[in-house]
Formats: sequence, C-alpha cells, structure tokens
Amino acid sequence: MKRNSILNYLGIVCISLVFKGCIPVLLQKTAKNSVPESYHDVQDTTNTAQISWTEFFTDTNLISLIDTALHNNQELNITLQEIIITKNEVQARKGEYLPFVKLKAGAGAEKVGEFTREGAVEENLDIKSDREFPETLQDYLISANVSWEVDIWKKLRNAKRAAALRYLSTIEGKNFMVTKLIAEIASSYYELMAFDNMLEAVKKYIEIQKNALKVVKLQKQAAKTTELAVRKFKAEVFKNQSYRYTIEQKVIETENRINFLVGRFPQPVQRNSQGYNNLMPDTIHTGIPSQLLINRPDIKQAELELTAAKLDVKVARARFYPSLDITAGVGYQAFEPRYLIRPESMLYNLVGDLAAPLINRLALKAAYYNTNAKQIQAVYNYERTVLNAYIEVVNTLSKISNLKKSYEMKEKEVEALTQSIALANKLFKSARADYLEVLMTQRDALEAKMELIETKVQQMHAMVTMYQALGGGWK
Repeated sequence: MKRNSILNYLGIVCISLVFKGCIPVLLQKTAKNSVPESYHDVQDTTNTAQISWTEFFTDTNLISLIDTALHNNQELNITLQEIIITKNEVQARKGEYLPFVKLKAGAGAEKVGEFTREGAVEENLDIKSDREFPETLQDYLISANVSWEVDIWKKLRNAKRAAALRYLSTIEGKNFMVTKLIAEIASSYYELMAFDNMLEAVKKYIEIQKNALKVVKLQKQAAKTTELAVRKFKAEVFKNQSYRYTIEQKVIETENRINFLVGRFPQPVQRNSQGYNNLMPDTIHTGIPSQLLINRPDIKQAELELTAAKLDVKVARARFYPSLDITAGVGYQAFEPRYLIRPESMLYNLVGDLAAPLINRLALKAAYYNTNAKQIQAVYNYERTVLNAYIEVVNTLSKISNLKKSYEMKEKEVEALTQSIALANKLFKSARADYLEVLMTQRDALEAKMELIETKVQQMHAMVTMYQALGGGWK
C-alpha cells in the first residue's frame, strides 16, 4: 500500500471526526451573527420539532388525511420495502463471518478403462479377499463439511457494521420522507382552503359588478353615460366569471394532488374553509441551532452514511492482508450401502489456507481508492446537509416575520378598498365620478383580496415549512 494512500485515509478520518465534532459548536457560535433579531427572542432549549404532528396540526380533516397517507402512500411503502432489504443485507453480512456448515449426500457409479492406470490397478487388486473390483464401481457418500474464514483483520465484521449503519440510515431516510409527506399534504390542504376563499371572493365581486352593471344600464337609459361604460362593465363581469372557472380548476387539481399523496382515487377532500382568514400560524419554538443535529432525520442519515463510509475504507484496506480459511469435513464413504455406516468407512479432513494477494492487485487498489473517494463524498454530503438545514431555518424564520407584517398591511389595504367600492358607487350615481373610477376601484379591491388570501396561505406554508425544517413531523 502506498504511503500517500495511508495519509489520504488518515486525513479523511480526521476530517470526518473533527468536522462532526465542530458542527454543533460552529452552529452555536454563528447563530447570533447570521440570524435575525427575532430569532434570538425564541432561542431556548424548547423545540417545536419535539411535538408530534397529531398535536401540531389541530384540523381533524387534515389529521385524517395525514393518517391515511402514512398507510397508503405508495412512495412511502416503497421506502419501507427498502428498509426490509437493508435489514436482510445486515443478516447476510453477519452470516459471512460465521462458519458455513453443509450436509452432503451422494451416490454415483464409475467404470474406468482397462488400459489405464486405474484400470490396471483394479485388474490386479481385490476389494476384499477373494472379491475382485466390479466392472462398474459404485460410490456412496454422507458427510458434513465446514468452511470458515477467520476474520483476523475484522474485514467481515466491519462490513456487517457498515450494513447495520446503512440500515439505520434507511430508517432515517424514511423518517425524512414522512416529514416531507406530512408537510406537502398540510401545505396542499391550506392551499385548497385558500382557493375556496378565492372562489367565494370572486363570486361576491361578480355580484357587486352585476349590480353596478344594472346601475350603468339605467344611467345609459337616462342619457347620463354611454354604451362604452356598459360594455366595460360587461367585460369586467365576463373576466371575473372566467377567473372563477380558473380557480375551480385549481381546486380540482389541488384535491387530486392530495388524493395522490393519500394514495386514493380522485374524490372530494373534506375541509372547512369558512374560518380560513382567521387561521393563525402556531408559535414556533426553534430551540438552539445544534438541536438540528438531533431532530433532523436527513442530518442523522448523512451522519450514519459517513460512519458507514469510514468502515468501508477499513474493509477495503483489509483485503490487502492475508486471509485464513479453515475447511473441515467428516462422513462415511463406501462402494456399497451395507458398508456405509461402519467405522472403517469413516473419512475426515482438516485444511487451513493462508492466502494473500501478491501480483496484479489493481482491482483491490481501485476498490480502495473508490471507498476513499466515497468517504470524502460522505463528508461533503454531511456538511451540505447541515448547512442546508441551518439556512432553511434562518430563511423560514425571516419569512414568517415578514409575512406577518405584510398580512397586517394587506388587511388594512383590503379594508380601505372595500369601503371605497361603496363610496365610488355613490359618487358615480351622483355623477361626481366616472365609470372608470368605479371599475378600477372594484378591480383593485378584488386584487387586494386575492393577495390577502395568498399572503395567508404563504403564512401557513411557512409555518409548515418551519416545522419540517426543525425536523418535526415524523414522530
């Protein structure tokens, strides 16, 4: 083994150990410099991720959807089968360093040529006194054989430990998938409620615009306005009726997205959207940054993969060393069944082989270099996963804070524009405002209402995303 290969291996191990130990410290030291001030107000030892999803979400319809999805979602069930596969792999690796015992039973017949060494010997010798070799010699065998590779360098045991770590890694991967699944269902559910409220708002404004159209028609008959105003109001009614069908299509698509996640065929999704505007995002307790290492399944998965990669390097290195194989067997063999179970027919053997690769070790070197490279990949993947988790939390915290302020301003805007609709209609009837001002006021009010609903759904999305980013949802 080359000297630089050994140094590379030692360097990788040191990097992984130092990096793993420094991450919690680095997260705590950089927290005050990289997160908004609002973060420090909630930075304590409590953590929302410790709350089960059945307690975090209070909507009974949403809880029912999530519970169904955890049983029926096809992708999650595929992952559960992956866990079974990796568990069986652990058993396979465990069996490799245990002795293999085989029972053997056989029967055969053989005739050798007379003008061969074996034939000449049989011709001149007797099996027993006054009994010649038969022309066709039968052979019967019953034996037990044992083979065992003595795991001197812990090659097989390290392979089994690596497989066990990957089994645990798949469990964490399943937990991470559960977190994402719950978050996606909850986000889609709140989005569906938002579309319901948008639909109600559009219907309401269509009625307002139809009433305004009646007023414009009466004013045209009284010669107070023109046909242009009538057509403008008609166009606005048609526009919002078209918008209504667009929202209805989005409702169907969102329902079916939820149905797909739940693992069922298209059907209406039960929900109560009446109190949507009154929904308040739950208070999020982020805890301290280093708790991400404990709660986030993807971080724990990356950590397990890193440890398994380290063991893979040890296994690849041990392949350069000699291996000791022990084989043994005991049984009975005779040319006739009646002689088979006799002390004279017993046979046994015991062999020990010590072998080491000597020439043409290119395949072993390539495998060793690959495991080194994969360990470096695991280090970078662990680093990336931790940084990504930390950035997700910081970004979502900032988003929650800004969306709260934005929603408060949007509420005031909607209130002001809603009041201005009645005022614009009153001024229009008294000929103190033209029809364009009425149209623009109604249009602005509708757009502000849509933006208010969108801001609310963004708030709910941010709450769900924060719960997921902290590592909650899989418990």
